[in-house]
Parts: sequence; structure tokens; C-alpha cells
Amino acid sequence: MRDGKNGGRVQTRFPPEPNGYLHIGHAKAIALDFGVARRFGGVCNLRLDDTNPTKEDTEYVDAIKQDIQWLGFQWGNVYYASDYFQQLWDFAEDLIRCGKAYVDEQSAEQIAQQKGTPTQAGTESPYRNRPADESLALFRQMNSGNVEPGKMVLRAKIDMANPNMHFRDPIIYRVLNVPHHRTGSKWNAYPMYDFAHGQSDFFEGVTHSLCTLEFVVHRPLYDLFVDWLKDVRHEDPSDNRPRQTEFNKLNLSYTLMSKRNLLALVKNNLVSGWDDPRMPTICAFRRRGYSPQSILNFIDKIGYTTFDALNEMSLLESAVREDLNTRATRVSAVLNPVKLTITNYPEGQVEELEAVNNPERPEEGTHTISFSRTLWIERDDFMEVAPKKFFRMTPGGEVRLKNAYIVKCISCNKDADGNVTEIFCEYDPQSRSGMPGSDRKVKGTLHWLSVAHSVQAEVRLYDRLWRVENPRDEMAKIIEQTGCEPVEAMKQIMNPDSLHVLTNCFVEPFAANMPSLTHLQFQRIGYFNVDPDSTTDHLIFNRTVGLKDSWAKEQKK
Repeated sequence: MRDGKNGGRVQTRFPPEPNGYLHIGHAKAIALDFGVARRFGGVCNLRLDDTNPTKEDTEYVDAIKQDIQWLGFQWGNVYYASDYFQQLWDFAEDLIRCGKAYVDEQSAEQIAQQKGTPTQAGTESPYRNRPADESLALFRQMNSGNVEPGKMVLRAKIDMANPNMHFRDPIIYRVLNVPHHRTGSKWNAYPMYDFAHGQSDFFEGVTHSLCTLEFVVHRPLYDLFVDWLKDVRHEDPSDNRPRQTEFNKLNLSYTLMSKRNLLALVKNNLVSGWDDPRMPTICAFRRRGYSPQSILNFIDKIGYTTFDALNEMSLLESAVREDLNTRATRVSAVLNPVKLTITNYPEGQVEELEAVNNPERPEEGTHTISFSRTLWIERDDFMEVAPKKFFRMTPGGEVRLKNAYIVKCISCNKDADGNVTEIFCEYDPQSRSGMPGSDRKVKGTLHWLSVAHSVQAEVRLYDRLWRVENPRDEMAKIIEQTGCEPVEAMKQIMNPDSLHVLTNCFVEPFAANMPSLTHLQFQRIGYFNVDPDSTTDHLIFNRTVGLKDSWAKEQKK
């Protein structure tokens, strides 16, 4: 990376457009841009690419900053493409004066038709050779606010026969007549991305422009505009210039990551917002309970290459489990409760048992959990008529209640519909965990909660938003076959089981006092966290990921 060019400096930048919330694909770019600068003792700046005010908002700027910091990175400086609007405008005027740009008054359709094909040269615009003074006057008129959008554009004069379609007189300025969130009404004509991007890098002193693979074909144009800028400034065309390098995007199975499509999901209320835990946005992963390190570990595992691949969502979930196993606090929770009464346990007696907070981190200590005569257990942990390898509770069978006693089921009560309403068992007073001689072995261990010492909670079970492996391609196929709108195509492939809200759940009081976004493991169930909307009066927990990957197994049924 340090090759003697640019004076041996390493300066990168992360340049998102503030037109939506960042998704996990951006996390890969963040990790690379900031990681390279960190590794080589350089600096990475944040530059907001705010050249299209029709889609941009300060809400997105604030969210972008929060996401970068949550991932563990800090920018050297914050810049905006709009910081350079005057310099870009002056550069465009210089190009007009030296015959390298002209104002075209054709429609977008006419310009597109004249582009030609990769194997057939394009047709020159009838305005291509208009006098520089005339183009300069029209260009200034474009910024007056009196020109209707689409009536005029400024195009670079390059080569209409070049096999690289991006060289065929690309548009570098267009009229929008929209106020900007930073510059107000000063500008009505705005630069295009390809024109602003490389020049902004140059103005800032960026040494390494790291981009995704779709910019490979843009690189010659990037270099050409930088060369032109150095020419009009009469600067030495040495190696003191930004150099673009491309890497592959992060593509995930069962995930749709286009900002346009994510915005459509939000606007059409198909999700609860940008931070809906089923979304692939960084803020959604944060709300769902992913840790920053788990995302970065996943990115390290898949690496950076020069070919695109569809990475398995299960690999990301595996990285999340691996990381949360080391950091999540263990607590007891019952999501589908049925009452268990220990008939020979003294009424009114309560024991305080020790529960380890995290076996992976003994230094985090223990907390107490109350044990009593009447408990909650999971309904799925009891079967009246059980198959041979069912090692949980069944009449006549013994199980251990975690951290407590061995109990033997003796009977159960049912309602008129045959649903079990209460289970009865007896306990062995000499079998309490940790007691001398309490190491008697049974095959099943169940978690539990004391009815009198548990707190009701809402638990949200999130799963994948899409039921197809590649929703982007499936959407395109549906639209091509039916001609429907993208939103309608989305609805056809959404997973109807992506969210289940359970309202009659119970957790131990220790979990009820955890701050927002705390990482938890509900023992024997999965990893969860405290939702930001959770209150002491209405506890809400989100499932981050199960203890095991159950999705693949479900898809084989």
C-alpha cells in the first residue's frame, strides 16, 4: 500500500450518498476504507456524496455517522461533495472554454439513442461543436432557476466511438431546481457522480479510492477527469493523485440490499422502519442484537476478491452465534409457558439459587434466581405420550431442572379441548445441583422460572424477510413475467413467518433490569436482546439468532 507514491501517504475515504440508511454491504466498505487507513497509519475521512438533493436528508447523515461509530471506527474529517460545488463549477467552465465540454439541449431519450452500442459507434450531438461562449452562457443559465429540468445538460466532449460507453460524451451537469440541505437555493444545476467523485478525491488529497467492482468500467473516466483537472490547473501530472482499486460487493442470500428497494419496503409499510430487525441495514442489525464484532468477523471470513459471489446468510449467523457466545449474559426465559407444580415441595418456601452469568467469562460472576413450588416451563418440554428419544418431561420420567433439583412427572390436568393446563411432579430433595451426592444422572435438563418470581414480557421472533434465496433476481423475473410494480413483486416473495410476536412470555427479574440492546442468551432457546422500545412496564426482547441454524433444516421439509 505504501509504494512511494503520494509522498508515502495513505489516505482513504468512505463516500456514501445520504439518501438512505447504510446496509451490511456498506459495512464491508467501511471495514476496508477505515481498516486500510488504520493498518498503514493513515487517515480515513467521511465524505457525504450529496450531489442529488432530491433524495438526500440530514436524517441519513446522522444515521451514517452513528453506524460508522457503532462498528468501531472514527473518521479523520467530515467532508461533503457539496463543499466542492464551486470548485467543480469552475472546473466545468474551464472545460467549456478549452473545448472539452458543451451544453446539449436534446432530450434524455435522444441522447440515449445516440449513444450507440458497445460494438457500434455513437452519433454526435448536433450541439457538440457549438461555440464555447454559447455553451458557457447556457451553462450559467442552467443554474438560474429558469431552465426546466431535462431541457439542458452539460456533457464532456470525449469520444463517441470509444468502446467504453462511459466515454461517449457523458453528462456531467444536470438541472434539478431543488434546494440543497446544506447549500440552500444557491445551486439549481448539480454535478453528476462520475464528475464529482474523482475531483472530490483529488481536492481532499485521497491517495487510494476503494470502490466496488461496478466501478471498474468507470475507472478510465475517473482518471481522465483527474488528468483534465490537473491540466487546467497546470499541475505536474505526477503520481500525486488518487488511484482507484475495486473489490467485490457483499451479497447475502435471502437478502435484498438495494437502497431503492429498502426505501420502498419502508414507504409501503411492509416493514416497521429502517431499523426493523428483519432489514439488512446496520441499524436493524444493531436493534436485532448483532454485535459490531460479529459483523466484522464475518467480513474477515469472506474476505475481499475481484469476483462477486452470493454469501450464505447462515455464515453470517454463525459468526453472530460465535461472538455472542462469548459476550451474552445467560438468563432464563419461558416463551410458551405451562405451569409445573412440585407437589412435595414445601408451600411458601423459596430458595435463591446461583446462576452463572456467562460460563465463557467467569469474571462476570453470578446472579440469583428464585426457586419455588410452582414454576413455568416450556410447553414443548412436556409430552404426555412421547416418542422413544424424547428426553424431556413425560409421565413417569425424570428430568433435572437446571441449577436445581431432579423431578419426576406424575400427572397433568387438561382443559375441555385436551390442552394441558398444569403438570404435577415430585422432587428429590437430595438432588439439588452442587449438593454432595447430587450428581445422579438423568438425560434431560429443563429451564424454568418461578411463577411468583418472574416478569411478563413480549418476545419478538424474527426470521428472514424473504423466502427465496436470491430475492433480487426473483423480483426481476416476476416483473418481467407479469409487468407488475416492484412492490407487488416483493409481496409475492416475502416470508409470511418472518415475525411472530409472543405476548405471554416470562423472564427472570434479572433480565428485566437490563439496559437497551443488552446481549442475552435465553438458555436452551437462543440469543436475544433488549429492544430500544422496552420499558419497565412493557418488556420487549428481540430474537437475534437461534442457538442452532434451523433454517436449512426447515427448507428441506
